[in-house]
Amino acid sequence: MASLSTSLPKPSFQHPNTSINLPDHLHNSCLVPRNLSFQRLGLISQHGLFGKMKIARCSHQAEALVDSNTQISDVPILTCSEAFERLKKNRENQKGKQQFLAMYSSIFGGITTDTSAMVIPLDDHMVHRGHGVFDTAAIVDGHLYEFDQHLDRILRSASLAKINLPFDRENIRRILIQTVSASKCKTGSLRYWLSAGPGDFQLSPSDCHQPALYAIVIQDQSPRDSRGIKVVTSSVPIKPPQFATVKSVNYLPNALSKMEAEENGAYASIWLDNDGFVAEGPSMNVAFVTKEKDLLMPAFDKILSGCTAKRVLTLAEGLVKEGKLHGIKIDDVTVEEGKKADEMMLIGSGVLVRPVVQWDNQVIGDGKEGPITRALLALILEDMKSGPPAVRVPVP
Repeated sequence: MASLSTSLPKPSFQHPNTSINLPDHLHNSCLVPRNLSFQRLGLISQHGLFGKMKIARCSHQAEALVDSNTQISDVPILTCSEAFERLKKNRENQKGKQQFLAMYSSIFGGITTDTSAMVIPLDDHMVHRGHGVFDTAAIVDGHLYEFDQHLDRILRSASLAKINLPFDRENIRRILIQTVSASKCKTGSLRYWLSAGPGDFQLSPSDCHQPALYAIVIQDQSPRDSRGIKVVTSSVPIKPPQFATVKSVNYLPNALSKMEAEENGAYASIWLDNDGFVAEGPSMNVAFVTKEKDLLMPAFDKILSGCTAKRVLTLAEGLVKEGKLHGIKIDDVTVEEGKKADEMMLIGSGVLVRPVVQWDNQVIGDGKEGPITRALLALILEDMKSGPPAVRVPVP
């Protein structure tokens, strides 16, 4: 780890040394994370936690503890070392399908493989104002898939979000590759963020003197599922094009749209644009196979330009040459056209190519996974494993 972190570049934006005067009771203290339960902290006595507890439940989320009788004196004041130890214990007790193998932060200027240290400053403008952008690249057999395409997109997003870069493109690229190398991950994903950086809690980022780069390597234990899914039309308003075309961290509409789908027994919700045409899903593009055997996809002028979707369009040209597809079209798609299509699919770096067999109450095609959707999935999987160097970057 030391050899990796010492070779990483220092941010070009340096924050001046500052002296901060804190009240006496806040010296050497840290806040307890919101997901760190009192039981794990060892604060529940044999008589319960400070009296009678109320249970607040939220769909698809862990239950939260709310104590109406808790006084401010009940909250422990922790030193940084005590807080870190509790963070570490909390991480050890968490059981999930994802493992976090390595994180880079330009704030501490290096890579850590300790999940307890995978944190970002609360005063980062990305945290409290949503002023940040992100992207993700798949890790397949020790290679980053479409890495440069995703990197170009986050740099474009950062420019549109008026976020300065802490490093130039080549140094960002090198840092991200080193982070994957340090993780020793062969199959997973790399997610990375650019933010206005820490500074204060004002609306303007004018006092955020050091833009930040963060990255994390994720290994997901969930098996890939290519079965047909159901989608519903979203009632959550779509982002206006100015924001929909930027991959920012403002994903509240996306999260609400996804939750709406789950509440209705579906996998995802489909957004319509302001003119009523098919737009996109909460984290994926949408495509159709028409009865004329054309692959039809909405244009990217009002939605996020999907790297995986664009690659699928390129690979689909082979199906046209083979006669399995008549053609490829980028055009407006009405809901009626979409629901009458022979095939419907979701496309993205997470789902790859996922067949849709039902939209609202309408069965798509014959209600089974379509042959073109299956063929496109096979092509993208093969491309991830043995595609050209332009889409596969080796990780040393």
